[in-house]
Amino acid sequence: MGRGRKPARIRGYQEAKGGWRSHIENYKLSLENLAAAGIETICYNFMPVLDWTRTDLAWRLPTGATCMRFDYADFAAFDIHVLERKGAAEDFPEALREEAARRFAEMDDERQQLLARNIVFGLPGAAESFTLEDVRLHLAEYAALPAEGLRTNFTAFLEEVAPVAEKLGLRLCCHPDDPPFGLLGLPRVMSTEADYKVMMDAVDTPANGITLCSGSLGARPDNDLPGMMERLGDRVHFLHLRNVHRETADIKGSFYESEHLGGDTDMVALVAAALSEEKRRRDAGRADWSIPFRPDHGLDILDDQNRKAQPGYPAIGRLKGLAELRGIVAALSR
Repeated sequence: MGRGRKPARIRGYQEAKGGWRSHIENYKLSLENLAAAGIETICYNFMPVLDWTRTDLAWRLPTGATCMRFDYADFAAFDIHVLERKGAAEDFPEALREEAARRFAEMDDERQQLLARNIVFGLPGAAESFTLEDVRLHLAEYAALPAEGLRTNFTAFLEEVAPVAEKLGLRLCCHPDDPPFGLLGLPRVMSTEADYKVMMDAVDTPANGITLCSGSLGARPDNDLPGMMERLGDRVHFLHLRNVHRETADIKGSFYESEHLGGDTDMVALVAAALSEEKRRRDAGRADWSIPFRPDHGLDILDDQNRKAQPGYPAIGRLKGLAELRGIVAALSR
């Protein structure tokens, strides 16, 4: 598809706004600049308003380590009683609404403000200053857009940029929703294996691929991470290897970020599936046989707790996780 082709009109859904055509053209130009700089893999996400959402940025474990946590009842208390989003209560089951009301009643102003700051911290650019009114305004922009409308927009975007990436020899890899279920009434389109299958089939080109984040996807029990690696591995261009411990068996539930080998995802099985995919690619003569990965997130331990760094990105905790992951790779490759 040529650069002059206009993005598809979104039929039946919220019309694209602002300088969206120029944004897409600028995105293509950015891809050209990245290719010229020798960068081959571009990780991005398609989450409206939110980037990632946690209710606690330094939750203390019995070991003394701290981690990020998503408490669903605290989030409901924020959504219903602090943000006061219209219709929020309808999004939660009765028992959770009652627990949220109880917790909110016990919160003083300082606790409410801390909870709001923690949740808003995951909004792009929010680390500087984002008010609750800012959040409400952003949510209002998507109030009339269902998931299918967002997916249509996503496909239109990929139809424009994926051919450019293919021509440049780049690999686009979409990061999953974090957490992988609906929040604040916003549409979600990258939460399950089925979501990824729809996205890949809609724009079926090797450049249109996946960031398989085991932490984000692992926050819901119906996502089989080793199986996803086996079934979708041909288009997995980037691995975020991290782990979470789910506190309930519900699709929507509380969880906290665990040690890389200590959560609910079988990390050994996932790494084994990734190594099998790399071997298949090598045997097929693919230049991209080596799948880049990083020990995404981790626990704050030792001096990490004094650094006041970006939540989720400790130095020692991630190095520990990297050493554990490399140990798995070395053992399985023996």
